[in-house]
Amino acid sequence: MGLIIAECVCVPAFIFEISRAIGGNELSWAYVFEWPLFGGYAIYMWHRLLQDERGVVKPRQSNKQAIPEDDAALDAWNAYLRQVHGDDSPKH
Repeated sequence: MGLIIAECVCVPAFIFEISRAIGGNELSWAYVFEWPLFGGYAIYMWHRLLQDERGVVKPRQSNKQAIPEDDAALDAWNAYLRQVHGDDSPKH
């Protein structure tokens, strides 16, 4: 329903702005190109949402690399931090 509403707004707005642009209103030339972009974006998002609803769109994978479990340097660093902060307990 949203796509129909979006296209019912974009197509007449495009026709209106092109008639104004041809009539001499120079600012309307920007809108002549803007309204079809809005309509195209509405179609793109509709298509994308349909794919997402059907499970066709795969979630994007992050570029973060997993930290290996047996990283000796990381273990040494964590041991050092435990040693340094071991004496930070509140004293009563």
